Amino acid sequence: MKLVVGLGNPGNRYVNTRHNVGFLVVDKLKEKYGDKVATFLKPDQFMNKSGVVLKRVVRNFPGALESDLIVIHDDLDIKIGEYKRANKGPKDHNGLNNIYEQLGVKDFEHIRVGIDNGEFRTSGEEYVLSKWKPEEREAIDRVVDEIVEEMKNALA
Repeated sequence: MKLVVGLGNPGNRYVNTRHNVGFLVVDKLKEKYGDKVATFLKPDQFMNKSGVVLKRVVRNFPGALESDLIVIHDDLDIKIGEYKRANKGPKDHNGLNNIYEQLGVKDFEHIRVGIDNGEFRTSGEEYVLSKWKPEEREAIDRVVDEIVEEMKNALA
């Protein structure tokens, strides 16, 4: 069984922020496919502590970590409305860095969801914690639906 982890920050303050796009995808996957096809996880700690939470959970998935783990996260290197499935993450992502450190592996499936609107001028940290503009949210909703549809085969 797959372990599908959506990265984000817990709490109402972070709902509908760019950094929480992993939570959006996991919520939609769980809604569509239920708990019978995969174990879905939204870490209950801040993004930069995702690996600490994941390390506790993967104890239930011995020996199959790399082949059964899928991590869904935001990516500033990809435009809003696009995503990539890859076996590596972006250059710098604090949530992923903590996962790599805590688990001691990097070679698992990453679903990298684009959050770059091409016009942000603030710091990366400030930008990822900002809320979606309405037109951005429409693009994100479309890409989340695409990911959920594509994941059908990966979760079967």
